[in-house]
Amino acid sequence: MHLRCRCRWALLAFARMDGAFALSVDTSLMKAKTTASYGKPTGDIAAGLDLKLAIATRGKRINLPGGLPIIVDGHVIGGIGVGSGTGEQDREVANAALAAFPGARRFD
Repeated sequence: MHLRCRCRWALLAFARMDGAFALSVDTSLMKAKTTASYGKPTGDIAAGLDLKLAIATRGKRINLPGGLPIIVDGHVIGGIGVGSGTGEQDREVANAALAAFPGARRFD
């Protein structure tokens, strides 16, 4: 069986806090796309596979912590990417953002 996926990316919201690193704009977007594509938190992709993924996608998919999929009723409906803090801080902020989605799976 061969499946074709026509994925469209739509940025629904974006914010950059004062003092955030300029490059965090790019990494947070890549985290959101990566987590939405694979349905698992960034930072949780197996070592070795994450490097291959980054090389194969020319850096468009990354495994830095701070990306969480938005999963409602078992379906991935999007992704959240947060950057500019430590990996733990980014993940904590992304988890807080999931609270805006009723019924979304949490990643505590």
